Amino acid sequence: MEREVIFCPKWHSAFWFMILMMLCFFHAAKAEITCRSCQPGNKWRAQELLLKFDTSESATGLKGEVLGHGHGAGRAAAASAESRRLRCAAGSAECAPDRAGRTEPRLERNTDNLHAKGEIGAREFANMKVSNVKMRSQQEGSAGEGLTSAARYRKRARRNSDDEKTRSPGSDQSRDPAAGRRVPRWSGDERRAAAPRHEELKLNSSTFALTGDSSHNQAMVHWSGHNSSVILMLTKLFDFNLNSVTESSLWRSTDYGATYQKLNDKVGAKTILSYLYVSPNNKRKIMLLTDPEVESSLLISSDEGATYQKYRLNFYILSLLFHPEQEDWILAYSHDQKLYSSVEFGRRWQMVHERVAPNRFYWSKMGLDKEPGLIHLETSISEGQALYVTCKLQNCTDANKGKPFPGYIDPNSLVVQDEYVFVQVSAAGRPIYYVSAKRDVFTPMKLPKYTLPKDLHVISTDENRVVAAVQEWNQNETYNLYVSDTSGVYYTLALENVVSSMGPEGNVMIDLYEVAGIKGMFLANKKTDNQVKTHITYNRGRDWRLLQAPRKDLRGNSIHCVLPYCSLHLHLQVSANPYTSGNIASRDSAPGIIVASGSIGSELTSTNVSVFVASDAGNTWRQIFDEEYAVLYLDQGGALVAIRHTPLPIRHLWLSFDEGLQWNKYSFTNTPLFVDGVLGEPGEETLIMTIFGHVSHRSEWQLVKIDFRSIFNRRCTEADYQTWHLLNQGEPCLMGVKRIYRKLKPMSRCVMGKTYSVSMTSSPCDCTEADFECDYGFERRTNGKCTPAFWFHPSSMSRSCTTGMSFLNSTGYRKVVSNNCTAGVSVEYTARRQQCPVQAPKGLHLVTSEGTLSATLGTNVTFLLFLEEGDGARTSITLDFGDGHAVTYSNVSSIEDGIKHIYKAVGIYRVTATGENSLGSETVMLYLHVTCQLEYIHLSAPFVAVRNKEVNLTAVLWPSQVGTVTYIWWIGNNTEPVITLEGSVACTFSREGISTVTVQVSAGNTILQDRKSIAVHEYFRSHLLAFSSNLDDHNPDVAEWRLDVSRVIKNSLIEATGVREDRLLVTVLPGLPTAAEFFLLPDKQLTVGKAEKSYAHLDQLSEVLLNALNQNLVQFTLRPGVQVTVYAAHLSAAPLVDTSENHSGSAMLMLLSVVVVGLAVFVIYKFKRKIPGLNVYAQMQNEKEQEMMSPANPTGATPSSQRDLVHSLEILDTEFNSRPIGCMKPHVHVKFSTELPTYIV
Repeated sequence: MEREVIFCPKWHSAFWFMILMMLCFFHAAKAEITCRSCQPGNKWRAQELLLKFDTSESATGLKGEVLGHGHGAGRAAAASAESRRLRCAAGSAECAPDRAGRTEPRLERNTDNLHAKGEIGAREFANMKVSNVKMRSQQEGSAGEGLTSAARYRKRARRNSDDEKTRSPGSDQSRDPAAGRRVPRWSGDERRAAAPRHEELKLNSSTFALTGDSSHNQAMVHWSGHNSSVILMLTKLFDFNLNSVTESSLWRSTDYGATYQKLNDKVGAKTILSYLYVSPNNKRKIMLLTDPEVESSLLISSDEGATYQKYRLNFYILSLLFHPEQEDWILAYSHDQKLYSSVEFGRRWQMVHERVAPNRFYWSKMGLDKEPGLIHLETSISEGQALYVTCKLQNCTDANKGKPFPGYIDPNSLVVQDEYVFVQVSAAGRPIYYVSAKRDVFTPMKLPKYTLPKDLHVISTDENRVVAAVQEWNQNETYNLYVSDTSGVYYTLALENVVSSMGPEGNVMIDLYEVAGIKGMFLANKKTDNQVKTHITYNRGRDWRLLQAPRKDLRGNSIHCVLPYCSLHLHLQVSANPYTSGNIASRDSAPGIIVASGSIGSELTSTNVSVFVASDAGNTWRQIFDEEYAVLYLDQGGALVAIRHTPLPIRHLWLSFDEGLQWNKYSFTNTPLFVDGVLGEPGEETLIMTIFGHVSHRSEWQLVKIDFRSIFNRRCTEADYQTWHLLNQGEPCLMGVKRIYRKLKPMSRCVMGKTYSVSMTSSPCDCTEADFECDYGFERRTNGKCTPAFWFHPSSMSRSCTTGMSFLNSTGYRKVVSNNCTAGVSVEYTARRQQCPVQAPKGLHLVTSEGTLSATLGTNVTFLLFLEEGDGARTSITLDFGDGHAVTYSNVSSIEDGIKHIYKAVGIYRVTATGENSLGSETVMLYLHVTCQLEYIHLSAPFVAVRNKEVNLTAVLWPSQVGTVTYIWWIGNNTEPVITLEGSVACTFSREGISTVTVQVSAGNTILQDRKSIAVHEYFRSHLLAFSSNLDDHNPDVAEWRLDVSRVIKNSLIEATGVREDRLLVTVLPGLPTAAEFFLLPDKQLTVGKAEKSYAHLDQLSEVLLNALNQNLVQFTLRPGVQVTVYAAHLSAAPLVDTSENHSGSAMLMLLSVVVVGLAVFVIYKFKRKIPGLNVYAQMQNEKEQEMMSPANPTGATPSSQRDLVHSLEILDTEFNSRPIGCMKPHVHVKFSTELPTYIV
């Protein structure tokens, strides 16, 4: 009876112990008892294994890292996404597992599920990280390499099948590989009961315990492989409360994992290590990163971790990016958004650039970029703006920076992958996606016209084409797949409604899987009528079909499943870590073999999940397990290893030597083990695998080294191989060729080794209609023909044609990228070269490079002109800017870079472009709004007003001309504002007291406001004041100074005359020479029924004040030695609001002067447009450039007394006379495209 570690309450354990004894006694069929309800559960969720191994030539040196997802523990893994808008490439910043904020997916020690972790190849590695979209992309690598994780991205329901069950292939008999003879193959409990203990197959294995590391809950592993016996393992105790590493141990093995040596003394007994990195180009070079919470250092080894040198850092490393070819070149991203470079493998660092967007830096690509030391990066300019620049590795100065896209891009949108570069620019609320192929100029990506994408992710860029997932305006949970031509510009639909899901960090995951080893083969999960079904294609998405379900189940029973009502559906998710194989696996070294978990029925389900295998590239499938298993490729795919997904300890695994037809159970340890991960050696020649686990939840790490050499008889010879023809339901011509592979015979038990390579011969096929997909602007009808979409005009494709030249006229079809067919119907379906037609200009478009209809005064405005049809070389272009200036060009091609112009006045300008040739002409207009930044406003209002008498309120702007302005007036206690387009308004106040007036001015995105308090009375008296000239020498002409001097003057008047404080107001007016005004307010006690007496009383007080002023009795000391005398001036500053019957002649003269001046201004304005040479333009709202400012509360506190009124006085318009009129020039926005950023019609 096998032992199993189970934690249960005592009475529960005793009960099950009795049953267990009875079963042993009576030789019951089920010999292992599982207690799912007794599992420790979340108690041990925090104990996680982080397994990381370096087994490939990836640019990051971290390929193959296995990190399962934890439960709130640490940093989750994934590519993020970011939603990513447009994302990643091989050798790019986003392709490094540990680089993006040190994200670490993890495996839980409390095993809940188990799955295979294969290596990820450089190409697929890039594809998955490209857009933060995870395509269920194949992970390349040597057969048998991989890591098995205990945590699955999505839990699957499993049957209570026993680990001891033998999985029957569905036949009654099979060959026993160990004995080399035919033996009965029973299934399930029969085999379990019949098999004697002494016949149990065992693997050659050894176990090593990492003593003293029982508390460590994470581990990172590196196996150099390729004839190296060295394994490095870094174990850590990660404190989730502190969010940091508190302990670490470094272990090294030199005998393929049989024994390990602890190296803490060599790196420093008190040194806490957090990460392990390996050069992808020289596996002997190791880099260890210390925990920055304790110290920021690097430990570097050049002898596979035997010795180390420590180097201090003056910055914290968040992520590293290794050069794909130069082993010592590294980019490091710091916590403060700075990018550093090293050409000495981290021994010395130099800062490259500041304000670099996370994960948006990429190494140059040989053959495309001018020099190997070039870096592509995205720099942040402001919250919503970024720049794409290129920089030299050791000399990133402004003089050496390049700007391939001469304008702003959206933040986190730069993707450099293979020969393509992608950026995103938002205009008018809609994104425009640009692409550059082979580092050429940027061109807008052309999706079908009414796609209207909400979200777009680049999935892959291999084979000189782009696969993009687009979420259209009417989609929420699904995406449509589009494929491009070789330029990456023109896209056609490949598959609709592909299922998507959100990753742990909000990144989008697309259910699309590229099968390794078979070019052009993909699997995808499509939602149809709310049912998810798996589809397969062999020609890069040109044709899709459902999967045929197996004919029989494990026990040989027939499965009645008829297409299209019933089919096989597969789970295509990768695990939470994008570098693990997840639910499905295939290998380049084993073409045609696909292992995946899924279900049979009308749709994909997460219950009754089984494991299926196809050895003929998905044409036929076999059920190999009726519950979930992790399946790994051993010996380049010559054998398959399966380990059960279970939260229980196990000691067996399964082996198949015939592509999954037959499976044999082997024990790999005597003591059941909670399996946390499995690591296969890269290269696979020695056929060694290490299983990581623990015997209990508190035990040390147990490392079980398994040597599979003992179960293989010999090395493979040519006689062990056979030919295999790739077919698609009997059709041999796929992607235009017939392909014949050399594969190992199913019954050959021999070692292929790392020297084995896939051999394939191919011969071209004649082209048929199936080798062509619909071209851009064409759609496939139900009869299979490609016809123009309703919005597309085929003639528009010749818009750049020149008379005497030729162009390719599409037939509606284009050959599938990488299709190698010849002859056949190629001539009929291939685009035909035709002479450019002679025609009048048609489809002339005029836009700004910004894509907007507004511009800032004094800045360059770039106009772009596009001609859809017509001879561009013989069509002249005239552009009238609308401000009296115009330019003419002889042809369209001479203005590809745009036409620049600077406007010198605010207004709305009608810009007119005319294209003309000998056959005709076409004109297009654009109304451009030139605006200026509103910087300051001032509300001009009387200090005192008469009740029920109209007063004028005026808002003064600076600059005075900013465009169309909206004025919002909040007067008194009114709950609704008055909105005007004029800067002045008349109003009356019906109640005495203090009334508040607030004006808000809206200009573009800017809102400014000013507030004034007005004292309202039945009547009042006022008079101007003048001062001795020495006051002007000390007048700084600021509002605070005027308030203070007003208070001093008021006190001096009260002291000289005895007037009560509540009846006197004084204000100093802006400007020089210094002037002021005093207001006498009526006595409240005398106003009721005694108006005449009140008038007389005010006149008496006025005489008292004037007498005191005329006798020089009002004086004050401004500062020691500066004595100021106050005089009475001759005119009042407010004669229009004084209701006294005794208006002076001077006041009437002033009124008349004001009227005459106003009439003169009005006449000049009215007749201005009739004067030749004067430009007429209107004010316009600045829609784009101005900053939005939050307005103050218009119903704010109101002064409670006349004394408070003085403190509410602010600057009058005379204050603006000393300022220059003009606009501050904000940073110029320049965006560039070589084509019209709309779809061709």
